[in-house]
Amino acid sequence: MARARMERVTSADTTHALWRPGIGLSLWFTDADGSPTATPDAATLPAPVAEVVSGRTLRRTISVTGPEPSTVRQVGSLTLGPAAATALLDDPGLPRTGELGYYTYLAASVRRFVSAGAVTPTLAWTTGSWVTRWTPLPSTHWRAWLSHAISAAPPVVVQNGGGEAVLDFCREVTDHECRRRCDGLSAGVFRSSLVRSLLPGADDEVPMSSDRASSASTAWQEWADGVRENESSLVLRLHEPEHADDEDPHSVPDDRWRLQVCRRSVDGLDVPIDLHRLDPHELDEVTTEVAAAVRAFSGLSRAGHDRATLDFLLNTDLVTDLLDSGAADLAGAGIVVLLPRTLAEVTPTLSLRGRTGVGATVERSVMVGLSEIRDFQWQLAIGDDVLDDGDLAALAAQKGSLVRVRGVWIRAEGSALSRAAEFITTQRALAASGDPADMGELFNLVTTGSDRLGVPVTSVSGLSWLDEVAAGGTLTPDPLSAPASLAAELRPYQHRGMEWLAHLASLGIGAVLADDMGLGKTVQVIALLCSEREVAADSDPAGRGPTLIICPMSVVGNWEREIARFAPHLQVLVHHGPGRSRRGPFTPAARAADVTITTFAIATRDTEALQSVSWRHVVVDEAQHIKNVNTAQSRAVRGIAARQRIALTGTPVENRLEDLRAVVDLVNPGLLGSPSVFKARFAESIERERDPDAARRLNAITSPFILRRVKTDPTIIADLPEKTELTVRANLTVEQAALYRAVTDDLMQALGRSDSDGTHEGHRVRTVLAALTRLKQVCNHPAHFLGDGSALVRRNAHRSGKLELLADILENIVADGERALIFTQFTAFGEMLAPWLSKVCGEDVSFLHGGLSRTARDRMVSEFQDEAGPPVLMASLKAGGTGLNLTAANHVVHLDRWWNPAVEAQATDRAYRIGQTKRVEVRTFVCVGTIEERIDAMITDKRALSDLTVTAGESWLADIANDDLYDLMRLRDEAVGD
Repeated sequence: MARARMERVTSADTTHALWRPGIGLSLWFTDADGSPTATPDAATLPAPVAEVVSGRTLRRTISVTGPEPSTVRQVGSLTLGPAAATALLDDPGLPRTGELGYYTYLAASVRRFVSAGAVTPTLAWTTGSWVTRWTPLPSTHWRAWLSHAISAAPPVVVQNGGGEAVLDFCREVTDHECRRRCDGLSAGVFRSSLVRSLLPGADDEVPMSSDRASSASTAWQEWADGVRENESSLVLRLHEPEHADDEDPHSVPDDRWRLQVCRRSVDGLDVPIDLHRLDPHELDEVTTEVAAAVRAFSGLSRAGHDRATLDFLLNTDLVTDLLDSGAADLAGAGIVVLLPRTLAEVTPTLSLRGRTGVGATVERSVMVGLSEIRDFQWQLAIGDDVLDDGDLAALAAQKGSLVRVRGVWIRAEGSALSRAAEFITTQRALAASGDPADMGELFNLVTTGSDRLGVPVTSVSGLSWLDEVAAGGTLTPDPLSAPASLAAELRPYQHRGMEWLAHLASLGIGAVLADDMGLGKTVQVIALLCSEREVAADSDPAGRGPTLIICPMSVVGNWEREIARFAPHLQVLVHHGPGRSRRGPFTPAARAADVTITTFAIATRDTEALQSVSWRHVVVDEAQHIKNVNTAQSRAVRGIAARQRIALTGTPVENRLEDLRAVVDLVNPGLLGSPSVFKARFAESIERERDPDAARRLNAITSPFILRRVKTDPTIIADLPEKTELTVRANLTVEQAALYRAVTDDLMQALGRSDSDGTHEGHRVRTVLAALTRLKQVCNHPAHFLGDGSALVRRNAHRSGKLELLADILENIVADGERALIFTQFTAFGEMLAPWLSKVCGEDVSFLHGGLSRTARDRMVSEFQDEAGPPVLMASLKAGGTGLNLTAANHVVHLDRWWNPAVEAQATDRAYRIGQTKRVEVRTFVCVGTIEERIDAMITDKRALSDLTVTAGESWLADIANDDLYDLMRLRDEAVGD
């Protein structure tokens, strides 16, 4: 800030002024000899002063020291209050000399601070009371100016009150000026009496108790003092490097950036610091602030310096650090950093363009075509400008967020431009060499490119479907009428599923239909086949390619019946059973049929025959059965070629995210990369850390190819009746409790021996899982655990708490004319239980399990679904838990736990599915005080996570430490009932 320039008082001056705190501005006069006079000659006074003095007598005598330090004179004076004093000082006719000139300068400067808003209300103790005042904000600018103003004061002002008097004058002018500027405000609009006291004409005495006023004053002062913290008048202005002047052959370019050191005035102007015009006080203040800037951003300590100024000289890397974090650090210290107007913040974009002919026909496999990166060209754009090869090469050679493109410095966060340019040059080099790209990586970039490169992929052309995904993240099928040949009325969501399947089929893209069990995946596929054949009959007879359905043996009959029911015009070939080879040559028969149905086992044995047919679709039902890609069964199915593959599954993630990758890879090979790549990209961060960003990226990649609807969807729940889920808690009998304790004791002894002799970890796992199985058998029934063929009931007394409750429940169900489906994971227990249940229910109870032939299974299902069928059907969890339609039952009982929510939900969905018209009650049996109850609670707590992934089966129990395992398995006192 420039020093105030003003003239000092001389003997020629006849008018003098002196501000006296608490009193006002006193005017006094001297004659031509410099002696005080009480009768000044009005003709010799400046007009504004003469007007003030006119008609008034200088009656008040004051003591004035000076101009010599030892001189004290008594002079007559005229005193003006703040309003009259500022009115006089504002008069343009007043000479700007002597003390009057000095006070005029002070008043004008104070107004600049008021105009800048650098003021604050405060409370002051004055003449025995608290009053409100407007006062200058004690900022750096204010303190610096005040210091200069006091140092420039005339001798008489210095000798009569000095700095304190100057400060008091400035405060009074500030209060007067602020109140004057509030003159247009109505006091009535303010509810606070404290605020009203700050307006012009108001009583400034504080309307509150003395104690409250004192506390408020302290708080206000602390707030005002806080302005001094982290405040600086220092401003750093960044300038781009100076380039060589083309017209001056002697000019030398400088690739360094100049960080100019400036100071901001109260008017908001940023003035470069001129070292030659600073006095020692100012120089000390500036260098102190510069040192504070270096402490705030340590990178400045590595910068060069201009010897003629305080400016810093920065290389581009250091400027990048300044932009990335340094500017924020300096701002935190109250130091402003100004950037060049030409330095642009840009958001670059990537586009993927297909070369001529790419995607011109749907006959080629679009998904395979993606792996041929040479068919595509990546482009990088800044705004509407597409960068050419020269720009890309220059960018790829630059590092950091700050780069120079076509002579202009631009900034893209996270080195996005350089990374994107390097990516494109690498991709072009790969394309030139003929190396195929990682299709999963490519699709990852198309859908979530900004996550990888910091640059979004905004357009894709050459493949219409990929352009859809890049633009909206989904595939939007064209409307399609329900096929007239389908003997069913599709629900709205089923119709949408058919349209989605048809759209992906038209593009040659694989689909995962992952609707909840019971929502009609089968009928949606049948509707697709009917629709395609109707279209082909009119326009594309060659498009009537056959469809292969591969499914578990338990649902072969279901597929056959559903097709016969909904599309009897479709010719079906069932390729199953030992006599399949005697039916004649397979290939011509399959080509002639519309649909061929086979099982996973047969697909493994007859791979060569199945591969001999050009399939239009390969539909894999219960696709989670081939989630292990290394099995012969999985390899065989994946080796069967088709224009489109469709995976049907109600549980795309049964145990872990690898299940999802395996299913998606079945229909669209390579989309999610190899197992190891997928694990690194997604699985670890999602399963271990529950990373929402990784889950979002995975969803963005998979959502176009997976259609997932659950029964809780608002559009679906109206089609289903109410479902009630109950946990039935049973007590152990005394016999069960004794056996339970014996098993846990044996287990802990075995684990103790294993620890002492260093038995292999695999042996420990087998020991724990074997004990777990035995405990579940004990909870079911002692005869199940002992395997001794003993009776389930002795002397009319139940040996198992579960069976006693089950008998009571079934008696009520049968009496009400309703029907039940009972699941157990143990085939031996089911065979043991079925005869006893037949006696309880009064009718034969069948047991559906994996050891039955397909014919026997189909017969049991058909009999149970019949209106006159038996009231109860038992099923093993694995054999009866998938693919079956058992809606005749409206009660589901889980006798023992698999402890995998997805598997148990599949079993429940045999009854709770489309076609069910009654309210469904699901009962899960748990023995009180046992491991069953504690794991049930753990599953309930983690159920929210099971929507994404669940712990694989029961193997996790083997990883628990011995003490924790015993606490989990031990029998609680409440286990045995009275």
